Amino acid sequence: MKRFFISVMSIMLAATGIMAQETNTGFKPSGKPVVTVFTDFRVQSTDGKTSTAFEISRAYLGYAYNFSPYFSAKAVMDVTDKNNGYQSSAYTAYIKNAYGEYSRNGLTVDFGLIGTNTFSLQESLWGKRYLLKSFQDLNGYASSADLGLGVKYQIAPELSLDAQVVNGEGYKSLQSDSAVKISAGLTYQPIKKLFVRVYGDYQKKHEAQTTVNAMIAYKDDKFTVAGEYNLQTGHNKVKDHNLSGVSFWGSYSPNKTLAIFARYDNMSSKKVNGASDGWNAAKDGNFYAAGLEFFPVKGVAIAPNVQISDPALSGAKATTSYLVSFKYSL
Repeated sequence: MKRFFISVMSIMLAATGIMAQETNTGFKPSGKPVVTVFTDFRVQSTDGKTSTAFEISRAYLGYAYNFSPYFSAKAVMDVTDKNNGYQSSAYTAYIKNAYGEYSRNGLTVDFGLIGTNTFSLQESLWGKRYLLKSFQDLNGYASSADLGLGVKYQIAPELSLDAQVVNGEGYKSLQSDSAVKISAGLTYQPIKKLFVRVYGDYQKKHEAQTTVNAMIAYKDDKFTVAGEYNLQTGHNKVKDHNLSGVSFWGSYSPNKTLAIFARYDNMSSKKVNGASDGWNAAKDGNFYAAGLEFFPVKGVAIAPNVQISDPALSGAKATTSYLVSFKYSL
């Protein structure tokens, strides 16, 4: 906790120095709290065995502040239930974000404990993180936040480039070593509501890990439809631990208070040394999700949904989960 407040104070002091160099008589510094809570009720069935649980799976607590028209800062803690409600509660707290951001004339620079660019656009377009992570996050391709430097530049109204140099271990394990992850992505919008993105990263520590992603998505006020392909070689810097997978999702919102959604994922891993299954076979296979979303008031989402995991591992049984997921946010 002490380190968290030191990080926040460092960001604020840095921002004060930059703010003093900028003048804009029409601007008034302001901030707002960041509060988001994920909770659900789950009934899970595997091979005829059923378990139930209520859980508060995650809470984000923090503050965002605009020091000037061009400089802002954000600090957020992530409080997580590591046991997913099935054992005695074991909540852990991490600093997820603690960074300063400078944004002007199409250029954005972030420094500190920043959100990564690996799957941030996919997560935004999917829009249902509270009930299910996006594909790369769900399957451990990368962390959603890390310590480092990020740059984004709007080359043209329809084209943007982003690049980052980060620690590579994620915000839950901020080790200090010589290995860093270098990444770059290109996002193209030939028309306003159509997104085409390609992304790649590289990291080496004993063995190299590389990631490639390609995504196309369309999103307007009523419809969302998207698909992505993901390839990672040397997962967790282990030779021949290669992953590949696809994810397709869509939703329809007939009005502002209701949405219908569905998603399909397929994950596979490389077979090593003549094995009958891939090295990650317990997590390989097909995944299905579908449900409804209700938005009774601003800041509240309620989603009855079903999720089916059908693993590729020989002899493994499918798991079906029936959930009612909730999100509360300021």
